[in-house]
Amino acid sequence: MRNPCINIASMVTATDIPDWCYVETLGIGKYEWDNFRAPSKEENDKMWDNSPIAHLENVKAPTLVALGMKDRRVPPSQGLEYFHSLRAKSLPTKLLVYEDCDHAIDRVVSEADFWINTKQWFDKHL
Repeated sequence: MRNPCINIASMVTATDIPDWCYVETLGIGKYEWDNFRAPSKEENDKMWDNSPIAHLENVKAPTLVALGMKDRRVPPSQGLEYFHSLRAKSLPTKLLVYEDCDHAIDRVVSEADFWINTKQWFDKHL
């Protein structure tokens, strides 16, 4: 997975798209476009409940995580949280870090490295 959104509750105040966090978890019409504010406790709880990290006990598959460290859309801390959480469950997990990439991970060298690692990951785990 590339730059995964794992914990919406922690992402909402660290992203350049806080509106996405509100709309995806609370629905259309719940975000005040002209008045950003931190989520209420109830909104924060709902964001957590709708986040992949809240369902970590269901993850069984080996997971490859790739992060563009200059990503402002989905902060790299999201993928790091997932990577460390999966490792704590002793699941096969690998982290690819691309220091000079943003959300797209589209520099030629980085993208080539990502696809080579993906092929090797599939060869090992499928």
